[in-house]
Amino acid sequence: MVAINYKNATVNLAEDVYEPAEDSFLLANAALSTATNGMKVLEIGTGSGFVSAVIQANKNIELIATEINPFAAKCARSNGVKVIKTDMFAGIKEKNEFDLIIFNPPYLPTSEDEKVPGWLNYAFDGGITGRDPIRPFLLNVRNYLKTEGTILLLVSSLTSIDDVKNEMSEFYFDSHIIARDKCSFEELVVIKGNLRKV
Repeated sequence: MVAINYKNATVNLAEDVYEPAEDSFLLANAALSTATNGMKVLEIGTGSGFVSAVIQANKNIELIATEINPFAAKCARSNGVKVIKTDMFAGIKEKNEFDLIIFNPPYLPTSEDEKVPGWLNYAFDGGITGRDPIRPFLLNVRNYLKTEGTILLLVSSLTSIDDVKNEMSEFYFDSHIIARDKCSFEELVVIKGNLRKV
């Protein structure tokens, strides 16, 4: 079994589970700079549990995660992450309880003939625009976020960062980019969102 050691965390990987890459490291670093001790944190789509494990290794927080891929959910549990095998927010009972909600959505623009066989498709397939998972996330996240809470959303330039920020505004989130990384064919950013005061 392959393991990744990063910022006090050791994360074991497994087959049929997305291997942490540039996006994972960028989001983990942004989450570490955002999370503070005592926070209640939710990660949607934790995969191997990499981001959650890194936060838990460095902050005194209460954390829970969700993951639709059963192999990834098992992997995340083996890495010490409390995870519910479910789709996005389904199965999360706590309402308006979380200080920080983190999501690295599948963001690759994907046509029907580009889909990856099996559970790994859930880690990559962002639909035709690459933004298909983002709208349901934004539609539901406010039901689980404290009024003064924060969301962190990992986005690729392949999905149009401006379009994502416009969608966030539509759902009453003020947003700004707090981290970015240029990769060979895309730019990755972490967008921080807070509910607009009305």
